[in-house]
Parts: sequence; structure tokens; C-alpha cells
Amino acid sequence: MGARTWGLAVMLLATAAEVWGQLPDLSKSPEHVVYFTGQVMLDDGSAPADPVLIQRVCGGRTIFAGWSDTKGHFSFKVDHTGADQTEGDATKSATQPADLNKPFGTSTVYTNPITSALRDCEVEAVLSGFRSDRVSMAIKDTMDDARIGTIHLHPLSRASALTVSATTLEAPSNARKAYEKAMAAMREQKWNAAAADLEKAVAAYPKFAIAWYQLGLVRQNRADIAGAIAAWKQSVRSDPKFVKPYESLTSLADRQGDWAESEKYSHAWIQLDPEDFPGAYVFNAVANAKLNKMEDAERAAREGLRVDKERKVARLSYVLGLILAQKREYGESAKYFRNYLELAPNANDAALVRQQLPQLEQAAARSPQ
Repeated sequence: MGARTWGLAVMLLATAAEVWGQLPDLSKSPEHVVYFTGQVMLDDGSAPADPVLIQRVCGGRTIFAGWSDTKGHFSFKVDHTGADQTEGDATKSATQPADLNKPFGTSTVYTNPITSALRDCEVEAVLSGFRSDRVSMAIKDTMDDARIGTIHLHPLSRASALTVSATTLEAPSNARKAYEKAMAAMREQKWNAAAADLEKAVAAYPKFAIAWYQLGLVRQNRADIAGAIAAWKQSVRSDPKFVKPYESLTSLADRQGDWAESEKYSHAWIQLDPEDFPGAYVFNAVANAKLNKMEDAERAAREGLRVDKERKVARLSYVLGLILAQKREYGESAKYFRNYLELAPNANDAALVRQQLPQLEQAAARSPQ
């Protein structure tokens, strides 16, 4: 090698050594923060319509991490103390800072504290009626990727599946974008903006059942009851197997005293899934009783009690007690009133039921066996 070439090589090595000396020693740097990102999806490939709680489970201990957004995306970070610092949730845009999508080795300087703490940790999603996959958070070295991937939610019953509209997956991108904007506006209670965006969504995709349903809720909040009913009915027409609009139509008809409509929609609700919605039987029993169809009312109340195996709907016992009292079956009526008081001792009408019980028991004693 000539002297000139050798001198140039020495200069390059010296420059490299100087630059290298300015770089941090990764083996001695403290671990500051680790970013995790992922997405929650239903079995059909769609994002859940409602925000989903994200939590990590470490050695049997659950720790809040954040919420998913309207596209199912979530992100959070864990610092060197092991504490979660939520970055993304359902109230924020799905767009994340640029470094959230980089692999660990390029976005975070760390050594052992966090990696050791996360060795026995998993991430899961929490949504009522669904079972979540669990994804390990364990990382080995600086080249590991911080992206968790997709957490799938699996319905626990037919009832859970019915709370998701099959039409959502088919919505075009412009309809989805309008729907997502509307959801953000609804969370901020900006009802006019939400209505405008939902109307854009259903105009772009008329079979968008969940958008019609949400539009009904927005119109209800704006005291546009006729508009809410029209939107919910359109939701039913768009996806007859989507249960949420049936619930809303039934409940509203009950509050308005429109017993024919309440009976109609509660019956359709029951037909969708006879085994998982005991509340539907309450509405159906009341509507039939108000329509003077006492046999149908009694049948609905008894079926509801059969379905309500965990005895969560105390009102079923109360309604059946009233129906039996009207039929002058006082002994059995008193029995169901006592059941009601056992299940709901602090209900608003509990004091009145307690007053009526002795009268029912006296009437039962006087009645021929």
C-alpha cells in the first residue's frame, strides 16, 4: 500500500473512531420506554363497532393499557418502571407518531428492566360477550418488533354474534370514513356533526346497518323521535339479523305506550335468538298484557324466567306476579312477588309490593284450593 493510500486509510479510521465515540453505548444505556401497537378484529374481519378495552395480564395481574379506536387500532407504551402510558384510544385518531411503527431496535434504547418485566405478560381485549385471544409481550433483544399484531375476538354465543352487523365488512372506504368521523363526533356529543357524517355514510352505502342504527341514536339525542324510528327500521331492513335496532325499537315503543309496536319488535327480537335475551320477554309480556292477550303475556313471562338462568332480570318475576294477580291466581302471584323482592329489594316499587303482599296472601287463603 502506498504512503498516500495508507495516510487516507488512517484518516478514515480516525474519523470513524471519533464518530463511534459519540454514539451511545447500548449495553450501558437505561431502558426508557417501549411502544406496543396492535389491532382488535372480530371473527368476520371487521373492527368492533364499540371501543374495546385493552389490558395486559402479567403473572395473573391485570393492568389497564388503553382503548381501541374506530378501526380497532390501539397503542400504549410501558416505561422502565413497568407502568403503562396510553398513547392510542377510542377518542383519538388512529394515526400514530412515526416511531410507533418502527421495530424495537430502531425506536427504543433499552437493556434488561422492561424485557424482564414483560417476560410473563400477555395482551388481551375485553368486550362483553366475546372471548379474546392473548398475545405474548415477551421480547428477547433489540431487534424484536414492538407490533403485537391482531387480537381476534370470538363470540361466546349466538347473542354476541347478533350484536355485529354482517354488512359492515362490505362498506366502501368513503362510507367507513364518514362513519368513523361520526363516531368521533358522537363521543364529543356533537350531535349535528355526527348526524351529517352518518347521513353521508348511509348515502354512500344504503345497507350500512350499524350506521343506520347509530343515526337513530343521534336523532334520538336530538329529540327527533320520528327520525330515530325511521333510521332503526332502515337498519332492520338492511340487516334483519342485526339485533340492536330491535332492542331500540322495542324499548322506545314501550316508553311511548305503543303496545302493538312493542309486541311486534320484541317478538322479532325473541325470534332472532330465543335463548339469550331474557329482557326481550319482559317487553313482550307487558305489551301482550296491555293488549289484553293474557295467555300470551303469561307465556312470555314464564319463557323469560326459563331463559334467565342467572336471575338477572328481576322484572320478569314482578310482571308475572301482576299477570297472575289479574287472573286471580293469588297464591302463585304472591310467590313471584316474593321472588321479585328477593332479587330487587331496593327497587323503586319494592315498598309498594311489600304492601300488596299481605293482601295477596289473604286473598289466596280465602280462595278455594
